[in-house]
Amino acid sequence: MVRPKLTQQREIVEALRTDYSVRQICEVLGFTRSRLYYHPKQDPSEAVLRDEIETLALRYPTYGYRRITEMLVRMGYSVGSKRVARLMKAANLSVSVKRICQTTTSTAGRHPWVNRLKDLEVSRCDQVWVGDITYVCLKAHFVYVSLLMDVFTRMIRGWHLSQHLSQSLTLKPLEEAFCHSVPEIHHCFEKELTRNHI
Repeated sequence: MVRPKLTQQREIVEALRTDYSVRQICEVLGFTRSRLYYHPKQDPSEAVLRDEIETLALRYPTYGYRRITEMLVRMGYSVGSKRVARLMKAANLSVSVKRICQTTTSTAGRHPWVNRLKDLEVSRCDQVWVGDITYVCLKAHFVYVSLLMDVFTRMIRGWHLSQHLSQSLTLKPLEEAFCHSVPEIHHCFEKELTRNHI
């Protein structure tokens, strides 16, 4: 006996459904109910997929093909990362790898400074402040952030934001913090300033 195709099985069940339940029909005819309810995912056309990728890439401009693929899969598309990468490259939506900006050179110079905090036990407020610089990469350039933090309380004593990596970037948070208190040690970029030096 030749087994009817899935579409034919569905037609038979629909015709008999008014008089019998789906379970009874499937038991008598030997159909599997799960197969009747299964609807395979449609493979999206190139145009639909390209539009969806473009929408996501414009909404999330820093996302690469891997993240875009994950989002498409979560949305219900059956698509691989190679296909997404190819479509993004064709539409000029590929994300370039950002260069890393080095903000510190702790071993530069003839005599690198030693770390005096290595064996020091920090036990009170305003005993040690630490400072550091980091950056945030925006679309076209970097924005630098300088922070000054109390090691014991983890409280930010001062901070400053600038488009340029200059001396004022680190001095402004220090001046702001000095209005409220003075540390015993200021540890910054592998370089310590004791109270006597301030």
